[in-house]
Amino acid sequence: TCHALHSHHRPIYHSRHLECPPMGLETMKIDDFQLHASTTKRYGLGAHRGRLNIQAGLYEDDLYDGAWCAGRDDPLQWFEVDARRLTKFTGVITQGRSSLWSSDWVTSYKVMVSNDSHTWVTIRNGSEDVIFRGNQEKEIPVRNILPTPMVARYIRVSPQSWFSSGNICMRVEILGCPLPDPNNYYRRRNEVITTDKLDFKHHSYKDMRQLMKVVNEMCPNITRIYNIGKSYNGLKLYAIEISDNPGEHEAGEPEFRYTAGSHGNEVLGRELLLLLMQFMCMEYLSGNPRIRHLVEETRIHLLPSVNPDGYEKAFEGSELSGWSLGRWSSNGIDIHHNFPDLNTILWEAEAKKWTPRKTSNHHIPIPEWYLSNNASVAVETRALITWMEKIPFVLGGNLQGGELVVTFPYDKTRTQGVTRESTPTPDDHVFRWLAFSYSSTHRRMTDASQRVCHTENFAKEDGTINGASWHTAAGSMNDFSYLHTNCFELSMYVGCDKFPHESELPEEWENNRESLLVFMEQVHRGIKGVVRDAQGRGIPNATISVEGINHDIRTAADGDYWRLLNPGEYRVTARAQGYGLTSKKCEVGYEMGTSTCDFTIGRTNLSRIKEIMERFNKQPIRLPHSNKQLQAPRSRERRQGTS
Repeated sequence: TCHALHSHHRPIYHSRHLECPPMGLETMKIDDFQLHASTTKRYGLGAHRGRLNIQAGLYEDDLYDGAWCAGRDDPLQWFEVDARRLTKFTGVITQGRSSLWSSDWVTSYKVMVSNDSHTWVTIRNGSEDVIFRGNQEKEIPVRNILPTPMVARYIRVSPQSWFSSGNICMRVEILGCPLPDPNNYYRRRNEVITTDKLDFKHHSYKDMRQLMKVVNEMCPNITRIYNIGKSYNGLKLYAIEISDNPGEHEAGEPEFRYTAGSHGNEVLGRELLLLLMQFMCMEYLSGNPRIRHLVEETRIHLLPSVNPDGYEKAFEGSELSGWSLGRWSSNGIDIHHNFPDLNTILWEAEAKKWTPRKTSNHHIPIPEWYLSNNASVAVETRALITWMEKIPFVLGGNLQGGELVVTFPYDKTRTQGVTRESTPTPDDHVFRWLAFSYSSTHRRMTDASQRVCHTENFAKEDGTINGASWHTAAGSMNDFSYLHTNCFELSMYVGCDKFPHESELPEEWENNRESLLVFMEQVHRGIKGVVRDAQGRGIPNATISVEGINHDIRTAADGDYWRLLNPGEYRVTARAQGYGLTSKKCEVGYEMGTSTCDFTIGRTNLSRIKEIMERFNKQPIRLPHSNKQLQAPRSRERRQGTS
């Protein structure tokens, strides 16, 4: 009898008593030296590549491929994990090879355990070896629970049959609970303990709403919950605002945003934002000076789930959701890359030498076609755009998953048909600094010993990369934010594993907590000020230009502005329609905190004359149309004079 508990559709969360968490092949907690195999086809398909959900490169080369593949196809092959300590093994998850070109997966296997890697015990059910049912295709992970948990140091998966037109190739995760071992050096070294008393679990939509309510009730004076719109399936897109005056924009106070979950299956960002709001509320109440300063000087907005529909799909089981289940919105749109492509509009205008006179280098309008009802634009994207236009955000980060890197715009390559080339914005130096402020304070992003998630080694680039030099993407949220609003937006890819197990959340919080705070603090870097008229009133929509940087920004409703800049001396000009222009030198220091640079600009003569004429109910002077128009008011005056 072949006994295989093939519990593919049962969510992992509800069977905690049976199961141990994943040991960390996917999250890289298990390092390359702990993975072994009987034989290997070639280095790029070695045991170190046999990790659940690992992705192959586009061009499958020798270094990075999408699975462990055996050197020979026979039932004597095996893939082995050394837990380095006694472990209670409870289950195995397998997947086929990640590949565009070949179809390889294992359809059945045996499991063996050992304490010394010489004597092996095959898992049996009564007197028979258990043959576990494997994969039916390459992407959907299949989980098998062992009939009884086994305690050992080593575990082997031994393929018995495989897809007839393919080879023995697999990606694996092992479920296991390490037994307590005070003398174990490896474990002590890798242990990360968090002291923050937070709610470390995966939150369904209902749980998320409930948690936000709890935070709001704990800190009613500094938080406000609101929603920016609805998802395709009608779920509200909830945001929480953290500020000492929730609900209003304070002149001179910058606005910051974090969003997460635009890809519904990349769930770590969502949990990090839920942890961040709890943490900030508790630390504010306990008087932490750093958090108090942030809350009092900044208006912070956290939107943990941009794509709740996709999340509900992926939530069916973390280890079993595959690489892309729940990524898109309910009607199949990739929200993060669903914004209008303004890059092309700007670059074509630059080629025709239309900038800056005919076409502006900032606040580029959204094209007509994009606004029409039959454009394939997700309702979630439209809600984000309205939100981005309404609030004068200065800096933003969107949390993604499946890699360890921070990317900054542009995300689209300038040369057509080229899939990757460095495409910097005029603010490249500022963006590089912002990206580095996150990656360098992350516990693993710039760690030289951190191994590659999939195929790219970002640690040697300081854990940051220009989006277009990684892979081109038109219509990204980052490019749109930069070209249509004042806000500088970056993407943080916060972990190799898109859907880490609940047991990983405390460590992931420790990995990201400092970065999340440091990045928020960068909103106070550069210059800020108010542009006023001669009467001292703030002028909205005035343009702020920095000499040598071909990207302007605009003032908010009260005439206040923020311009992110690296330390240095800058010549800055303020201008507005109907006003003259004023320039001055503004200096940005190295210490934290924005330098104030205010402007007062006077009306131009022509706009003054127009205003006076309009006030006296006269037509503004229009240059020669036909004399009749100019004479008409005069004859009216004459009549008024004679009456």
